[in-house]
Amino acid sequence: MAKKEPLVRYCRFWVDGRTYSGKIRDNSVDIVEGDPFTGFSPIRLSYPIDRVKFLPPFMPKKIWCVGRNYLGHVKELNNEVPKEPLIFMKSVSAIIGANDFIRIPEWAGRIDYEGELAVIIGKAGHNIKEEDAFDYVLGYSIMNDVTARELQNSDGQWTRAKSFDTFAPFGPAVLITDKMPEEAVISTTLNGKTVQEASFSQMIFPIPRLISHISRFATLEPGDVIASGTPQGVGPMKVGDLVEVNIEGIGSLRNICAN
Repeated sequence: MAKKEPLVRYCRFWVDGRTYSGKIRDNSVDIVEGDPFTGFSPIRLSYPIDRVKFLPPFMPKKIWCVGRNYLGHVKELNNEVPKEPLIFMKSVSAIIGANDFIRIPEWAGRIDYEGELAVIIGKAGHNIKEEDAFDYVLGYSIMNDVTARELQNSDGQWTRAKSFDTFAPFGPAVLITDKMPEEAVISTTLNGKTVQEASFSQMIFPIPRLISHISRFATLEPGDVIASGTPQGVGPMKVGDLVEVNIEGIGSLRNICAN
């Protein structure tokens, strides 16, 4: 029986003063030409993974976010279970990469982590049927939907609370595949302690429903990201804290909080 090839984890990284596209292989990063939207090809050059600085894998066109998509998270914030996906947007100017600093504004009150699976759209679509939704997926990554919780509650609408500069850590890689296993687990650690953990089967609205729902009112484009909601266990971060969001098969999105 032929050995199954591992899925590609595409990334962008900085090393020796230059920026490259690459794919992660064990403890190395291989340089590639191109990108996952137009295609890429390998180059016979690689770097040890501990030498490189990961950048956001690409700059999203739009960040669509889903609120209250895990029952435990709905309950912990004393909200009602939504009857349909609750959609909001986050500014692309909030994007940072792995190991970049999350800046904590002193005046904004409580700042929370929210680890999430990021769905990467690979081709344009409008009025997409749920049964066709995975045809529009390029792959998956990780996002930390950092939130100024007190401002979210006081504003009523969520744009300001979600869109501070540095409030959208993204990466470190895109796993190129149309489907994530429902049993795959997302977890978040704060200073080494696990604070969030759930499988994707626990989503109230699964990925095909989210894609179909958003595409009913807005055309999804290549490079759009859907942050698919956070599990139970959200909580505050402070300056000096280390937060890591981990997803099986993708990797770990690690950031430190700073002033």
